[in-house]
Amino acid sequence: MLQSALNGLVYAHSDMLDAMSPGWDALVLGDYEAVMPLTWRKKMGIRYLCQPAFCQQLGIFSLQEVSSDITESFLRKASISFRLIEIFINYANPLQVEQTGATNLVLSLAKGYESLKANFRRDLLKNLARTEKFSLQYVVSANIDNAIAQYQLLYGNRMNVRLTDYQALTAVCKKWLPEGKCFVREVRLREGNRDELLSIGLFLKDNNRIYNIASSTLPNGRTLEANHFLFNELIKEFAGQNLLLDFEGSDLPGVARFYQKFGPVNQPYFFWKSNRLPAVLRWWKR
Repeated sequence: MLQSALNGLVYAHSDMLDAMSPGWDALVLGDYEAVMPLTWRKKMGIRYLCQPAFCQQLGIFSLQEVSSDITESFLRKASISFRLIEIFINYANPLQVEQTGATNLVLSLAKGYESLKANFRRDLLKNLARTEKFSLQYVVSANIDNAIAQYQLLYGNRMNVRLTDYQALTAVCKKWLPEGKCFVREVRLREGNRDELLSIGLFLKDNNRIYNIASSTLPNGRTLEANHFLFNELIKEFAGQNLLLDFEGSDLPGVARFYQKFGPVNQPYFFWKSNRLPAVLRWWKR
């Protein structure tokens, strides 16, 4: 039901939850009319809800539109069982108290490529024109290990991601690769005997979205605009299909500016926190 919900996301697929949050539970409304995964961990004997790595947003998934009353009802119920909760609920979970959501940029690919390109920023078009001077190749790949290794190498120190999280992501991606639910794309510089990796992206895919799970651009790739080339070619590959390209963020200004060049819209999701720990333990999550 989680992946077939009106607001279904790949993060709520049972394979993803099993990999990234083993032992997860769920709150269920009625006859599975709505479900909220409970991705918990335990520390100092206390179970608490937290956001699993590589699962940007979870919360309530429903066969019908979720009202603010249903959202609040689920969150209240969760807070009874967990004294500490720090999670991101999804874009379709309205709250009764208005709040600023985390940025998530998405681009509809339903139109043809030329129509999509018409909404590209001028500086992006300039950079794409520059890439024509280089011998860049857009390559279909199955090298999940390298995609994750490059991401870990380049960005691992910025994120609170454990080695076991990378290993779990690798496992679920390798399971999904033959099913077309996961794919890798590379940008390579090929000149004579030279074959250099410039950029690599690991993407997940369901019936509604392509998810930019882990994309990395190597130093020489930045010089040669390989990241612009990668996403342009990805858009070109899937243009005309009833899919959203989910850039997965970002609230980092530089990253957001890059994705905004492709003409996406913001589909925010929301952080929810509840801390009912005894006063002596509240320092734990300050």
